[in-house]
Amino acid sequence: MNTIEATIRNTSTKGDISSLRAKGNVPAIIYGGSEQNSKISLSKKNLKNIMEKGNFLSNIISVNIDGKSENVLPKEIVWDPITDEPIHIDFLRIVKGGKVILEIPVKFINNDLSPGLKRGGVLNIVRRKVELKCPTENIPNELVVDLNNLDIGASIKISSIKLPENVVPTIIGRDFVVATVAAPTIIKEPEKPAEETSEEGAEATTEGETGEAKTAEGDKEGEKKEAGKEGEKKEADKKEADKKAPAEKK
Repeated sequence: MNTIEATIRNTSTKGDISSLRAKGNVPAIIYGGSEQNSKISLSKKNLKNIMEKGNFLSNIISVNIDGKSENVLPKEIVWDPITDEPIHIDFLRIVKGGKVILEIPVKFINNDLSPGLKRGGVLNIVRRKVELKCPTENIPNELVVDLNNLDIGASIKISSIKLPENVVPTIIGRDFVVATVAAPTIIKEPEKPAEETSEEGAEATTEGETGEAKTAEGDKEGEKKEAGKEGEKKEADKKEADKKAPAEKK
């Protein structure tokens, strides 16, 4: 459990609040239970250190107010729209025997022991957080999902996650899905056997050779036709010369 120091604040105007923030502090309020609301002030630096650890809104924090500790749960944070820094926080006082509704983060472990993920499957996370109704003295930090032995097609439902005693989901009446191990989105085509590749290559070679042979035959046929035409022309020229010859002699 995280602990943070706080002091009682006596701010009554916007100017008092602005002065408080200018000194590096964040105003906050603690409410709930039978006690009166407590106006407190926190160090912004210490507060941000706790917030950076993660899951701030689902973890109980011990606030030490002038030597007196009080367990609280962060409920709402107000952020500065320009600097994105926290400028106010509401804390819910933890009362023994009470119950709170929280969104608890889900953590997945043993990814490397999942046969489905090893074969290229994908972990499809449906819910990264699950809303639970928890006793104030038994709030889980996270829900753990063990992926060991899960194959493609496996579905992780809320019933398969071990919850702490008296902790129940706010969704009732159905066993909702938290995550699945899905098939890979891209499936590689199987490589063709070497024999098929060789046969295809042989067929292509045969077709190529046949084409070349046909081309050669066509060239020879063309040469024959060209030679025939040339012979016919010579014969015609000879006959014409024979007709003219007697006339020239006379």
